[in-house]
Amino acid sequence: MTTRRLRLLSANIQAGSSTRRYSDYATRSWSHVLPAGNKRGSLDTIAQLAGEHDIVGLNESDPGSLRSGFTNQTHYLAQRAGFDYWSHQPNRRVGNVASSANGLLSRLEPREVVDHPLPGRISGRGVLIAHYGSGDDGLTVAVAHLSLGAGSRASQLAFIAELLHDHPHAVLMGDFNCSADSPEMQALFRDTRLQRPADTLPTFPSWRPQRAIDHILLGDGLGYIAAKALPAAQSDHLALSLELDVPDQALR
Repeated sequence: MTTRRLRLLSANIQAGSSTRRYSDYATRSWSHVLPAGNKRGSLDTIAQLAGEHDIVGLNESDPGSLRSGFTNQTHYLAQRAGFDYWSHQPNRRVGNVASSANGLLSRLEPREVVDHPLPGRISGRGVLIAHYGSGDDGLTVAVAHLSLGAGSRASQLAFIAELLHDHPHAVLMGDFNCSADSPEMQALFRDTRLQRPADTLPTFPSWRPQRAIDHILLGDGLGYIAAKALPAAQSDHLALSLELDVPDQALR
């Protein structure tokens, strides 16, 4: 069986804001609602990292509100990093001041991209799914940003498990806000062909990583090569970079 080597990146980019210590959440809270700070410079740094990959999943990418200077950050990153294909899924909006989206950048042309709102006590979470190749064995890449509450995460993971339940060539990546060992994650591993991470890589907080809450999960038909955590400019999360082998049949 012939395969193709792909590089994937999952990054919570915090809308280009800078957080280097816990106190910044209070002292730099203005940066989450105002188009100030060096957000454009942060995006350019993230674009350099994204450009080294084939498929990129983004969390907290502003789709165009006051804090981003009404810039669609996913589109901006696609242009700066040279991706021909991009999609985004706006999820949470606070007036016209701040907005957040899941995003996808891809060098491969998806056959279809669909988005689903996720259940939860508070609305505003979603999963963005790109399908490559043809048939049920095609590569499926899902980008999600899960809730802070365990109860909401459990219902969200059950929903995602229904979407991905029997796909051997599925990828689920994003900010899960929990570790792979959390109780709510067990249903995902039980009801899908997604595998537990081969490596535990802490990603939060970025200045002193202690919690592995960002993940790139692979279906059992995909070949894991290696993964590493990398700075995503000054975001409070590190990004995850992963290499994998995909069967050619999953991309045809």
